[in-house]
Amino acid sequence: MTIALLFVGFGHVAQRFVHLLRESGDTLAALDVAPVVVGITTRRHGSVFEDAGLDAIEAARRVAEGDAVGPASGSPSAREWLARLRSQSVETRVLVETTGLDIQSGEPAISHVRGAFAAGAHVISANKGPVAFAYRALQREADAAGVSFLFEGAVMDGVPVFNLVRESLPGVTVRGFRGVLNSTTNHILTALERGEPFEGALARMQAEGVAEADPSLDVDGWDAAAKTAALANVWLDAQTTPRRIRREALRPDTAQRVHLAQARGRRLKVVAHAERRGTEVEAAVELQELEPGDPLAALDGQGNALEIDTWPLGRVVITQRDGGLEKTAYALLNDLITVARRCRRRA
Repeated sequence: MTIALLFVGFGHVAQRFVHLLRESGDTLAALDVAPVVVGITTRRHGSVFEDAGLDAIEAARRVAEGDAVGPASGSPSAREWLARLRSQSVETRVLVETTGLDIQSGEPAISHVRGAFAAGAHVISANKGPVAFAYRALQREADAAGVSFLFEGAVMDGVPVFNLVRESLPGVTVRGFRGVLNSTTNHILTALERGEPFEGALARMQAEGVAEADPSLDVDGWDAAAKTAALANVWLDAQTTPRRIRREALRPDTAQRVHLAQARGRRLKVVAHAERRGTEVEAAVELQELEPGDPLAALDGQGNALEIDTWPLGRVVITQRDGGLEKTAYALLNDLITVARRCRRRA
């Protein structure tokens, strides 16, 4: 099955994804999945489109070196490209949405997703914004268009938390969840426990491409709030946004609380949580002192974990010992294979 891929946004995750597509060539061939990158459009590095496919590895190299992939202006919009593909012989079209998180409204990513649906294209995304701000509406539009809207990379990198509940826990009701969902802040807290300075730990995460380009998204709790909203919207039908979720920020003086917690035999963690109470969903991102036996307390460095409170299965804990770009890129690969399987079942 040939799948035409159009990238909107081509940062670290997208660049790692195109390399992963090549590295996974044998696996994809065995699954009869043949991805072809036909377009890349970016805000800073221009745009390029080739009907027959383009050299995405070369495009990734150029962007990594600060060069453009194509003209900065005068190129068709992503929607126009998708519409152009629709009139061609490629049956399966996928928009890969990896633009940066806009914490005010989730735009322009939401519009990109809607444009794909209007053109009959599936969407796979590592962007939290569309799910955190407009999940119900977008899922309804995807269903009406007969396409998939998948976003495993939005939370916990490549760990398939959404797929776990959707595919592997039929009949389960999710009552709430709690977790350590931001790698940067967990790394900073671990560094503070070792006596390292706040600024140095944050700089290391930015240098590795783990921290958001705007570090306030991590340390002010916005990234975790967006993930909390995404999970709450999908699992608890919350219809919330990151703007409605109470947050607690990390600051250099957080080191004092870290050491006080250590003195009491506990660990300080940024815990995101949400639970349904009657008709309402309560959600927050806050610093909590955790007892040593708490599964979230065991996390070091870039580790993440999510505890899902379900009925009738009880509490299920998923732990990711290390995160990073390759894991998020894998989430896109996971979603791509899911699109192919769904298309094959419908054929």
